[in-house]
Amino acid sequence: MPKQVANRLISWASDIEPETIKQAARTARLPFIEGHVALMPDAHVGMGATVGSVIPTRGAIIPSAVGVDIGCGMIATETNLTTSDLPDDLSELMPLVEQQIPVRHPRLRQPLRRGLPRRA
Repeated sequence: MPKQVANRLISWASDIEPETIKQAARTARLPFIEGHVALMPDAHVGMGATVGSVIPTRGAIIPSAVGVDIGCGMIATETNLTTSDLPDDLSELMPLVEQQIPVRHPRLRQPLRRGLPRRA
């Protein structure tokens, strides 16, 4: 489930590097940000902007928000599921999804060891 990780910064990631949060929090403080910045489950530090972030702006375009890491492992798949097919509470479903779908660069796909720093 999403959680607020900094002022005007919400994360959907179950495991996220502190540097990613710091980079996205700097973006969230910009005066033309509308609402909050959102971090997706694949968020990681990028060149210029946090990869895997949604940055809503008013009256501004941020070219680096597209970044140089477009499509760095994410795919979209259309299914025949609708919201009525899903449980009201996703807390039991999400660990199964996270277990089956890799969300990091192939060279980092070893299992996450909670509480220990990962290699960069």
